[in-house]
Amino acid sequence: MTDLLQQLLNGLSQGSIYALIAVGYTMIYGIIQLINFAHGDVIMVGAYVALGCALMGLGFIPSLAVAMLTCAILGVIIERVAYRRVRPVSRLAALTSAIGVSLFLEYTMMYFLGADLRTYPAGFFPERTYSLLGVTINNKDLLVLGTTLVLVIILQYIIYRTRTGKAMRAVSFDGQAAQLMGVNVNSTVAITFFIGSAMAAAAGLLYGIYFNTVQPLMGLMPGLKAFIAAVLGGIGSVPGAMLGGILLGMTESLVAGFGGSMYRDAVAFIILILVLLIRPTGLLGKGAQEKV
Repeated sequence: MTDLLQQLLNGLSQGSIYALIAVGYTMIYGIIQLINFAHGDVIMVGAYVALGCALMGLGFIPSLAVAMLTCAILGVIIERVAYRRVRPVSRLAALTSAIGVSLFLEYTMMYFLGADLRTYPAGFFPERTYSLLGVTINNKDLLVLGTTLVLVIILQYIIYRTRTGKAMRAVSFDGQAAQLMGVNVNSTVAITFFIGSAMAAAAGLLYGIYFNTVQPLMGLMPGLKAFIAAVLGGIGSVPGAMLGGILLGMTESLVAGFGGSMYRDAVAFIILILVLLIRPTGLLGKGAQEKV
């Protein structure tokens, strides 16, 4: 029982990181039906920006704020340069552009900073452990859970309590009707990228601290798994993305703890296949009929 609780705690922390990333995927898909495969590399940029802040002596909260703002601006630039002109052409064109942006970010960072593995300074977030009922609780777990909870509460407030959130929900429901009612669709899409990329930056910092790893390809696998989490929960649904991230993180942790860490990645993709076969809309997703 103690081992089970330990693995569930580890899975909850890891799943919270997946959930933050998945939120960005699902928000962008909900607005423009685009799988933004460059989203995983925005995570990497956020981790590097936060690392630079840490090396300059800034603490966790200032580094988090700078990383989120930097990646939020980067997200708006990516949308404006790489997606806006190709969106009306076809979804395939936008998807191809997303893959190109992903590779551009990875190899640009590799060219300027090298491919070496980097870690945050030892004093940036001193590690401490606590014991409760035989379960070891690391302060990194508490950091991940607390940061995720605060950011999700802020996000939910923006979506459901502000005019910007109302515009985002209107565009997600029917972009053409929202435009006829006076909503600036392009601005709403840009704001969505702004918020989603900021969430990705926070996830990048948390991932870098939790796994003590920062390198140019670090966003590839977490990005893919967050996409799986978004599909599992119901892509286009923010609560679904959160639920999918938590479930995927816990499943991976249980598999790694009791079956072997070599199988955790395979299990994630098996889950994706099963969800697509059994319930393509995800746990909280709703099927939508398209008129021909």
